[in-house]
Formats: sequence, structure tokens, C-alpha cells
Amino acid sequence: MDEPEDREDLFQEIVLQLWKSYGTFRGDSQVSTWMYRVAVNTALTFFKKEKKKPDNARMHPEMDIKDDTDTSHKETQLDYFYKAVQQLNQVEKALIFLFLEGQSHKEIGSNLGITEVNARVKLNRTKDKLQEIIKKQGYEF
Repeated sequence: MDEPEDREDLFQEIVLQLWKSYGTFRGDSQVSTWMYRVAVNTALTFFKKEKKKPDNARMHPEMDIKDDTDTSHKETQLDYFYKAVQQLNQVEKALIFLFLEGQSHKEIGSNLGITEVNARVKLNRTKDKLQEIIKKQGYEF
């Protein structure tokens, strides 16, 4: 999701889903937690749909190309990471997403409806799985 238009589309979809599902909010949790869950589920669905679309992200000749090897290395790392994340299931993607957002294991567990210990275990297993996928892609750590 490199394009600003895609981010805007996702934002609008999240707002729409929040609006549509507000009537089903039971008040069992904080509104912010409910909103976060709706946003995560909407994002997962959005990314699943995006994965099925053909990759149209081609480099245009008029784009400037930087010859900065450090930036190039970081971009390569990110490329391997993004490709690996696409191979994860929805729960694993949510775990990584919440972890990258800086949430604690307790917050992750709360947002996904699992215990803190379960969130910690699943996150560690997901990190290991990501490393294995990246290694299989041929990236050297």
C-alpha cells in the first residue's frame, strides 16, 4: 500500500465500516477497543482483496532513481518483509500489525480477544515464521 490513494481508500472503508456497524456495538468493551477491532478487521479484508489484484506497481521511466546503497538495502529488506507478510494468515497479519504499532502483549491480546500469554506465544511464533519465509525467499540476514 504505497500509494496515497490506497491509504485514503482504506481510511474511507474503515470509517464506512465503523458507521455501518455502530448499531451492533454492545458496550462490552471500550469504544476505542471496538473501533480498533473494526479497523483491523477492515484492513485485513482490504489487504486480502488487494492481494488478489494484479501487481500494477511498475516503475515509471520519469521517476528519479537514487543511487544510495543504504536506502536500496532498506528497500530490499522491506520488500522481503512485505512479501513474507502477505503469506501469513489473517490473525498472524493482525499480530504483526499491532506489534509494529507498538502495542503491548496485553493490548494485542485485548484487541484480538485472546489472553496476554497467548498473544505473546502467537507473536513469537509469527516472528519465527516470518524469518523462515524470508529465508526461503533467499534473503541473507
